[in-house]
Amino acid sequence: MNISKIILSVAFAAIATFSAEVIKVGATPEPHASILNLVKDDLAKAGYELKVVEFTDYVTPNEALESGELDANYFQHLPYLESFNKEKGTHLVNAGGIHVEPFALYPSKNSKKKVKSLADLKKGATIAIPNDPTNEGRALLLLQAAGLIKLDPKSGITATPIDITENPKKLKFKELEAASLPRILQDVDAAAINGNYAIPAGLNASSHGLFVENASSPYVNVIAVKAGNEKSAKIQALVNALKSEKVKNWIKGKYTKGEVVPVF
Repeated sequence: MNISKIILSVAFAAIATFSAEVIKVGATPEPHASILNLVKDDLAKAGYELKVVEFTDYVTPNEALESGELDANYFQHLPYLESFNKEKGTHLVNAGGIHVEPFALYPSKNSKKKVKSLADLKKGATIAIPNDPTNEGRALLLLQAAGLIKLDPKSGITATPIDITENPKKLKFKELEAASLPRILQDVDAAAINGNYAIPAGLNASSHGLFVENASSPYVNVIAVKAGNEKSAKIQALVNALKSEKVKNWIKGKYTKGEVVPVF
């Protein structure tokens, strides 16, 4: 073997030895996975290979994070994370807040129902809401802000329909998994839907919503990690990449009607 071949072999061995460290992140498709894919090249320059694993529910990505299958996940707001820890006994923490997706009440897709405003909701109308603790509470707080119901002040962000103290329209509530809500808009009068499920379904809060949560919402979507990992070099690199002007400008350019609002 000549000298040049030996040098080349040594170079390839060095490259193999110093391969990029992997950051495996779970996410729901929109907008989370799209935002993560935006920073893949930036992380590669810093020596990290970002692998994005897509999920369509809220439970599995947290279970995968707790078990160590993921390094982080990006799909949930802080109240949901805290509620999940309490209910499941997990040890997940916030490594950094990235954006807010204003929550909205959307009208039925059934033309026979003709719900164009809150005033069009008839007595006995059926409203679909998420069935997980924090998003159900968030939906009911939204309906209270819209003037449709009143809740027991003690119920807070974990309110359920039994906490309703006033319901002048005698609204009925259908409690369903959050991911299924866009699909059942044909069958109900309205539904309170999370942004990461509304966006892929072609629903825009400002254009289609009967009532929209204020953008100053406390429901900030975060990078979640197992407790103790929030200060690790690769998690800090991930959070810093996401909190960049590049990401902020992309979000503002992509979601021009405020469907997604950066918080950094």
